[in-house]
Amino acid sequence: MFSLKNKTVMITGGTGSFGQKCGQILLAAGVKKLILFSRDEQKHVRLGREMFPPSKYPQVRFFIGDVRNLDRLKLAMRGVDVVIHAAAMKHVDMAEYNPQECIATNIGGAENVIRAAIENNVQRVIALSTDKAASPINLYGATKLCSDKLFVAANSLAGENGPRFAVVRYGNVLGSNGSVVPFFMSQRHKGVLPITDPAMTRFIITLEQGVQLVFTALDWMSGGEVFVPKIPSTTVMDIAQAVAPDCRTEVVGVRPGEKMHECMIPADEARQTTEYRDHYIIQPVTKWWSQAESEYPEPGLPCPDGFSYSSDSNQDWLGPMELRELIAESDTDLPVVAERAA
Repeated sequence: MFSLKNKTVMITGGTGSFGQKCGQILLAAGVKKLILFSRDEQKHVRLGREMFPPSKYPQVRFFIGDVRNLDRLKLAMRGVDVVIHAAAMKHVDMAEYNPQECIATNIGGAENVIRAAIENNVQRVIALSTDKAASPINLYGATKLCSDKLFVAANSLAGENGPRFAVVRYGNVLGSNGSVVPFFMSQRHKGVLPITDPAMTRFIITLEQGVQLVFTALDWMSGGEVFVPKIPSTTVMDIAQAVAPDCRTEVVGVRPGEKMHECMIPADEARQTTEYRDHYIIQPVTKWWSQAESEYPEPGLPCPDGFSYSSDSNQDWLGPMELRELIAESDTDLPVVAERAA
């Protein structure tokens, strides 16, 4: 089992929602040093004062930098054992209007992380992906698919004794910056919530579950895998009822670049996919590197031809009441409501 105890871990995008939660769990796991790499100076200051004060967490380093800057990444990764790459431009509409910026961060930044990790001989690198990278229809998804391909192929560049790279892919994170739950919370005082389409479905995962998937990937990986968790689906309408049951909804239509339903494993990838108890693993089509297949902790079952993992055909669903419980458990500020809305 891969132990994080006494390891030096760096998180790109480390001041974001994922980085904060992951940092808390890593410190509890006994890491030797935690490097939060981010270009957001104000968030560094706030985290240093409120969440990770130096008097209590002397092992935390606040490293201002941008993944677009290769030299800065190389400096930050000196002596680092594990890199968790969470930095990205992730808003679909912003990416559509600013494609060059999205490409520079999500693709160019990924390539820089890979090069810096290889030059510093980092042990393991996990990149965070998104369901939008599977059969993408918007620029954000397309850039994340390119990023995924770069991290898989990086194992061949790293050589026999170099870093191992893998990817985790999951759906909408409850309570994260830019997700629909905080947006609905900010709108509920108006008494009306804008809904794209009542039948729209999404995969749902908590921040803590997302962090645990990263830890699973670090433990299981041999290099080149894409790890996909088994998580529930829900409808946008049920999310609205969970957050603000007393509000009425107004259908505003699907935004450009949005899908009605999200897919994390398209049918074309089923041939490379193996199912395990809590997750799926998509193996690379070809392994150019000479890394032997790992002995995973449990046996898996190959997915049948034609299998796909989509939010509308998922077997696991959450209704408004289950969503409310999950949101409450995820430390999101949601008042308790005893009854489900009619």
